[in-house]
Amino acid sequence: MKENQQLIVFMHLSQLFNLFSGILGFLTPLIIWQSKKMEIYDLDIHGKAIINFQISLFILTVCCFPLVLLLGIGLIGLCVLLLVSLAFPVLNAVRASGGSLPNYPILYKFID
Repeated sequence: MKENQQLIVFMHLSQLFNLFSGILGFLTPLIIWQSKKMEIYDLDIHGKAIINFQISLFILTVCCFPLVLLLGIGLIGLCVLLLVSLAFPVLNAVRASGGSLPNYPILYKFID
């Protein structure tokens, strides 16, 4: 049981790999989720939330780039997205270690 929670916590924290590699923070939780979702209780819920969060962040980031060129406002959006992408994986890893379900903002459910 504790090992299962540790894997869920790692899955949340693995999103921070995006700081070093653009895609590794998406692929690592995706691979863990797809390979273990039938074996570990609640992993499916956490995996869906993480993937939906990563897809939402990607789309919002892409939307900010034209705003940088047009108005410069996109820089504010990119800074906010950077803070959100750093804070919420850590907060949800802490929640997961306590057995709580994830809570990500700016989340559109692509995978339900």
